[in-house]
Amino acid sequence: QLQLVESGGGLVQPGGSLRLSCVASGSIFNIFGMEWYRQAPGKERELVGSIDGDDNIKFADSVKGRFTIARDFPKNTVFLQMNSLKFEDTAVYYCHQGSVWGQGTQVTVSS
Repeated sequence: QLQLVESGGGLVQPGGSLRLSCVASGSIFNIFGMEWYRQAPGKERELVGSIDGDDNIKFADSVKGRFTIARDFPKNTVFLQMNSLKFEDTAVYYCHQGSVWGQGTQVTVSS
């Protein structure tokens, strides 16, 4: 059974950076892609970015040029590198594959 565990969230000032990690276990992780979502208070969950099985990467317009995604196959881990963070990036961030969601990690951008 697939399990996803996120980490790396925290409090950061505007303009700062964070790197989120999503560790997968018990799945065919190496074949399929991974998605990162976020959900801000009072808002719907939205897709932030994705990486597919061929390492094609896409981002929402709101984070293009600021966020990147990388994968570490031996460690079954996908990273979301977030740079130039803005107040509006504050949200709980989730990784997702198939029908499985991680528990989420809180990112708060505040001065």
